[in-house]
Amino acid sequence: MILDPLQDPRVVIPEPALRRLPWYLAYVSLLRQKGVEYVSSTQISRDLSVDSSQIAKDLSFLNIKGKTRIGYEVASLEQVLQNFLGFRLSHNALIVGVGSLGGALIQDSGLEQFGLNIVAGFDVNPQIIGRTICGIPVFDVKELELRRRQFAAEIGIITVPVQAAQEVADKFVAAGVKALWNFTPFRIKVDEEQIVVQNTSIYAHLAVMYNRLNLSKIRSHFSGEGDVQ
Repeated sequence: MILDPLQDPRVVIPEPALRRLPWYLAYVSLLRQKGVEYVSSTQISRDLSVDSSQIAKDLSFLNIKGKTRIGYEVASLEQVLQNFLGFRLSHNALIVGVGSLGGALIQDSGLEQFGLNIVAGFDVNPQIIGRTICGIPVFDVKELELRRRQFAAEIGIITVPVQAAQEVADKFVAAGVKALWNFTPFRIKVDEEQIVVQNTSIYAHLAVMYNRLNLSKIRSHFSGEGDVQ
């Protein structure tokens, strides 16, 4: 029996593969918009710099197989990826910390295309509380549990200063959210059997980028490709 990953919870896709699926979706969506009907794993590999055998393996987790000498049907592949990733479903989310980053996320209408619907923001700053950003109301964080029930939100987004991250995570869990998207560099602690946690630290990515940039400069210097001072 072939298990359907879109229906059967026993099918677990490795996280590295799961992280690549949105790349494939964005790519085939562009192809469909251009009127392309079929695409090979070789072409995807060339354009996305992912090994073709890896692409075939990733898509096999979704029971997707290309046709010999033809490849994958673009429209069908796009639909399966959209359905599996949940981007066609709407997930209500609340965000605590409506500063520059939080405000930017609220204003990012592109998130709705991926199923994330930020319905309310929360803060402790009286100058921000009571405002609306792109039609999204900002409440006092004391109202978190009440508003969570009102909006039936299942996702909490954390964009507060690092020292407040754990406190906000605890408030979200107490309010009844089922998933946390943490933008702070602090590793929040929750019962991960009950709460899904996704950490997206901009600072961590900056550290990696700076490190690689420095290594690149060092290699260039020792290879004689650097600028002569």
